[in-house]
Amino acid sequence: MKRHIIHDSGPITLIGGGAAADGALAAALAIAPNLVAADGGAQVALAAGHMPLAVIGDFDSISSETKAAIPAERLHQFAEQDTTDFEKCISRISVPLILGVGFNGARLDHELSALSVMARYPDQPCILIGGHDITFLAPTETELNLKPGSRVSLFPMGPVRGSSEGLRWAIDDIPFAPDGLVGTSNIVTGPVRLSFSAAKMLLILPRDALAECVKVFLSRAAPLPAL
Repeated sequence: MKRHIIHDSGPITLIGGGAAADGALAAALAIAPNLVAADGGAQVALAAGHMPLAVIGDFDSISSETKAAIPAERLHQFAEQDTTDFEKCISRISVPLILGVGFNGARLDHELSALSVMARYPDQPCILIGGHDITFLAPTETELNLKPGSRVSLFPMGPVRGSSEGLRWAIDDIPFAPDGLVGTSNIVTGPVRLSFSAAKMLLILPRDALAECVKVFLSRAAPLPAL
């Protein structure tokens, strides 16, 4: 069990070293103003005029000038090489919701790695914000008020079945799997209710669904236990 560096009752923004989509950081900070950086994300944060509350990573992508500009007590270096910087952060943060910026869109291998990490840490909700989409691991029970006609894509990170209301094409009892059936480009017809046999399904939605998804996740959050 890793020690939590960030333990808070509110959401946080987590910034990575990849290119953040236009407006993504501002959108995240408007909801979650407390900013944490994953390794080289510290340089992106400072360049945008934001001082991170903490920097977590192996520090192989952060310059000495950046480290010197950040108070030493905010720097948390972990030399382990069997985890990515994103996983180093996810495994050491305990908050109701993380809004991740700069983890998708630049390099496919980095994006796939981040999605894999989210699937392995289902107890730490995280929404990745891209240029056109948001992506998150769906809880086993989810209700969302999305715009009729908007897109809902489902990508399984493991074998999983589900049921649905409010989608043009119902997913009931379909055996989803990464190397089998996936659910690309379904369409909202009304209030969406989704149930899954396990927390292994990624939802990919238009970015304008961010506020609704944040509201749903925060409404589910239980009070944090005292340290």
